[in-house]
Amino acid sequence: MKTSEKPPSTGNPIIQWLSNFLPTQRAETKADLLENLRMAEADGIVARDAYDMMQRVMFVSDLKVRDIMIPRSNMVFIEKDDPLDKCLDIMVESAHSRFPVVDNERDQIIGIMLAKDLLKFFDEEDQGKFSLRDLTRPAVFVPESKRLNVLLADFRQNRNHMAIVVDEYASVAGLVTIEDVLEQIVGEIEDEHDFDDEESMIRELDEGETIIKAILPIDEFNEHFSSSLSEHGSDTVGGLISQTFGHVPQRGEQLVIDGFHFEIVHADSRRVHLISVRK
Repeated sequence: MKTSEKPPSTGNPIIQWLSNFLPTQRAETKADLLENLRMAEADGIVARDAYDMMQRVMFVSDLKVRDIMIPRSNMVFIEKDDPLDKCLDIMVESAHSRFPVVDNERDQIIGIMLAKDLLKFFDEEDQGKFSLRDLTRPAVFVPESKRLNVLLADFRQNRNHMAIVVDEYASVAGLVTIEDVLEQIVGEIEDEHDFDDEESMIRELDEGETIIKAILPIDEFNEHFSSSLSEHGSDTVGGLISQTFGHVPQRGEQLVIDGFHFEIVHADSRRVHLISVRK
């Protein structure tokens, strides 16, 4: 690898930007820059977290919306004629902040409803004023093939947080949020249920609730809870639950297996992360 006072232009603005932090090494390709970053991290010049993030920034432009979207089968919809009580129930059960509003068929999305717009209707005096049509905001539609770096720029420019993904036939394929894109850069965004201890798989909470990681092996679950969940077809609790559902469940979905009540507390479009367990 040659030395130079200033890295040459690579044509990729992300690589050019990152190269500014490593001016003593000539980076002609993405592989060269990654090697420079690796050496800088090994020498303590770049922190491990920053090194990981820089790598993700470089590769986010290689991903497309279809790679990270929440598939249509996992989307939570609100019907345009749903009454207030049903809308509130869906909001509470799913714990989402935005919902596609559909007109009878799921391919006919007429807009997006924000959960915060329903809060004022918890007051009984305002419930008679509820009109879902008045609360529905315009939906943004993007193709499956759109690159994530372009989508992120669009989100920022237009101040959108959600987009409906359509396939080549203009049918709804899924949805994507700005959080989904940012997680590809900064890593998984954790919530209040996440574990501080990376080695721990089980965390006991109050009132008989336990939070477990979905990757907990079934045999360890059985040992901890003195249970006998079947290991046929899956090695982990998350795999067993997804297998039972027949799809990757989303936050708020629940089921009972062998006397244990399971509720998904954290998941993305590809896998389950955290599960609440009650006997």
